[in-house]
Amino acid sequence: MPSPAKTFTLGLQHVLAMYAGAVIVPLIVGGALKLTPEQLGYLISIDLLTCGIATLLQVWTNRFFGIGLPVVLGCTFTAVGPMIAIGSEYGVSAIYGSILASGLLVVLFAGFFGRLVKFFPPIVTGSVVTIIGITLIPVAIHDMGGGQGSPDFGSPKNLMLSFGVLVLILLMNRFLTGFLRTISVLLGLIAGTIAAAFMGMVSFQPVLDASWLHMVKPFYFGLPTFEPSAILTMTLVAIVSMIESTGVFMALGKITGRDIQPADLTRGYRAEGLASLIGGLFNSFPYTTYSQNVGLVQLTKVKTRSVIVTAGGILIVLGLIPKVAELTKLVPTPVLGGAMIALFGMVMSSGIKMLGAIDLNRHENLLIIACSVGMGLGVTAVPDLFKELPAGVQILTNNGIVAGSVTAIVLNLLFNGLRERTASGAADSKVSEAA
Repeated sequence: MPSPAKTFTLGLQHVLAMYAGAVIVPLIVGGALKLTPEQLGYLISIDLLTCGIATLLQVWTNRFFGIGLPVVLGCTFTAVGPMIAIGSEYGVSAIYGSILASGLLVVLFAGFFGRLVKFFPPIVTGSVVTIIGITLIPVAIHDMGGGQGSPDFGSPKNLMLSFGVLVLILLMNRFLTGFLRTISVLLGLIAGTIAAAFMGMVSFQPVLDASWLHMVKPFYFGLPTFEPSAILTMTLVAIVSMIESTGVFMALGKITGRDIQPADLTRGYRAEGLASLIGGLFNSFPYTTYSQNVGLVQLTKVKTRSVIVTAGGILIVLGLIPKVAELTKLVPTPVLGGAMIALFGMVMSSGIKMLGAIDLNRHENLLIIACSVGMGLGVTAVPDLFKELPAGVQILTNNGIVAGSVTAIVLNLLFNGLRERTASGAADSKVSEAA
């Protein structure tokens, strides 16, 4: 058990690892829906607060909800397009009506989804986690250049900062030991931000302009309205999120040495449903387990839940104090990109490690991996492949993680059925038996 000071530092590192992903969703959605600066500020703050509450719901395990793994929750990227479409057609109130309804459905039917774990043997979960890591890499690459659409994208100063942070993290993992090694990502982000400040890339004006206190206002954008098509769309988004979360849960189960049972998945799904209900109540977003923090757990080897509880508390504080949230946002995009390469790469490595538990001498298994990873990467690189399909179908086909996951599930059923095919020791056999 780390000391309180170390626990806080490790929790802060988790917050910084997921911060960019957490705030970019409200920025995109708020910009597309033409929200005022005041409304956008509220959306960002309440999103951070709800991320903290959702994380605590998932870490706090009990008979009803919470998987009890070291996971951090944030708003799901899968919901961005659907939320913009729903808001543009029916108004903002319909967005939160659909989030509330879909969250309730997940809570009520979490047990049914938990029994679907038999469709996720090691070959499927390993492929899914590998796909998650691979499809996240372009996000990190764009950030290394300064952010997609940035006027100075790929400039020498952006590349120098991003690669400098990446090299610093690698060197600290090579030459440092103990606690300093576990917070290498945080130290890299701090060093990169200081360097960026000397280069004139950090402005403290937003921090000075921000207020000290932010009050939570349920139904800030008005009472929710319920449109059937919007509810169906957001329910599909929830199913997509559960598919992604299943791979993350299995990966963390491997990392922490825990045998994930269907009952565990049920509690995990139900916690995400409760988080989405809270998101609809506070007018934020639906929430899912963030895979980038899995890479941090794998990299630091710190698996205690107290660190994640601390991260959840920090997120709640950031959501209540906009000035502190603005201070955290000082980390420039290229600096984040350099750190994300290491984190997302560790997610991919975790998936490859899981695939080592299966029989790679079987041609069928190699084909499942090849097609599922290829489909996930291909859809990520060419998102317009399915643009002629109906909008409801595109929710499932336009996401590389989901497209690759569905491919892995279908091909495993085709070639292996529901048979156990692992080539590892007793621990892997137990995971396969649970599946």
